[in-house]
Amino acid sequence: MSDLRWIDAALTSARPQVVAALLRYFGDLDTAEEAFQEACLRALKSWPDKGPPRDPAAWLIFVGRNFGVDQIRKTSRQTVLPDEQHLSDLEDREADMAERLDNSHYRDDVLRLLFICCHPDLPATQQIALALRIVSGMTVKEIARAFLVGEAAMEQRITRAKRIVSSAGREFETPNATDRMERLGVVAAMLYLLFNEGYSATGGNAHVRAPLCVEAIRLTRLLLRLFPAEPEVMGLLALMLLQHARTTARLDASGEIVLLEDQDRTRWDQTLINEGLVLIDKALRHARPGSYQIQAALAAAHARAARAEDTNWGEIDRLYGLLERIQPSPVITLNRSVAISKTQGAEAALVMIKPLEKALDGYFHFHGVKGAYLLQVGKSAEARRSFDRAIALANTPAEAAHIRQHIDRLQNANRTEKPLELPATGRPRTTS
Repeated sequence: MSDLRWIDAALTSARPQVVAALLRYFGDLDTAEEAFQEACLRALKSWPDKGPPRDPAAWLIFVGRNFGVDQIRKTSRQTVLPDEQHLSDLEDREADMAERLDNSHYRDDVLRLLFICCHPDLPATQQIALALRIVSGMTVKEIARAFLVGEAAMEQRITRAKRIVSSAGREFETPNATDRMERLGVVAAMLYLLFNEGYSATGGNAHVRAPLCVEAIRLTRLLLRLFPAEPEVMGLLALMLLQHARTTARLDASGEIVLLEDQDRTRWDQTLINEGLVLIDKALRHARPGSYQIQAALAAAHARAARAEDTNWGEIDRLYGLLERIQPSPVITLNRSVAISKTQGAEAALVMIKPLEKALDGYFHFHGVKGAYLLQVGKSAEARRSFDRAIALANTPAEAAHIRQHIDRLQNANRTEKPLELPATGRPRTTS
């Protein structure tokens, strides 16, 4: 085979299963990683001539395990090894290994690996960085670039995370059904954060961090294969697909934010949208609604509208109301106020967000949305103060530039004494 890209794809796909199995076997992250890397090197030497094995993951586990055991024997004769019956010999036992890697074992191993990366003592950014390194196999340089930090700093972050995980002495027993569901929630939250790390990027950072979205989607697909009947995992994947489908339309040529209602919907990826719509419809048929499912349903309501003016704001209001009951949050109420402004007017929206002022005073989007509502009801001076506050809280130059456009429009309108139209303002992440 002259095109060897299939080897890279096979190694990437097998990595979570192989590293997870080696980690269970050796009980040490560094040893498992080193054994996997050695197995990959041997695959690169062997597979081009001999072709792919029947089960690449089983082959890599077999080779990696043998290498790890040999290394332990070389470094310390005093190290206690696994029982002799579990150690490999010189005969080819790849087929036997493949037979013993049943689906339940695979599920437990990979979920355990993901859960280890979600150690509760680790900050969210370190959880994500560790998962990208251990589960996804991204290099430290690639991860540092995605997080816009120096390579040395990211190396320290990952090393510190590994140290915390190792010192915790996590057991590697097979989790029971209750433990699986608890771990599933933690893993899903980490993947959600990983996706948002990429999705929230704007301007010149967007192309650098977009791969984080792609990797989050890949890992969530893996999670869905492990739990094919879990509606919240379906909802999470649907949410990612529907949001990611809008990537090319979210920024203009100069890197400035293009709000949902102003986006060129012909640039949305219809293939991703169709997959997301099928997934969320399937998830909702389980009649066990959860946060990810509702967020995906909200994204679906926008995706189904061929034009911004076709958006079913009544349905969006209903979904946000359901989300408020399941997961009360000032930000969710702020999101819902956008639907209220469309169905009942800006005055009603201002009344709704009034109680949120204290909780969201440091939130960029709150002041941008409030400024838009004030502008719509003719309170230009108050709108200007809200926009100024939003600029002061902007997280990126793109966000600040977006609000400055509204201020410029406000100033021009005051000079010409022409009535203002409501400008689109910075909104929570789900609407761009």
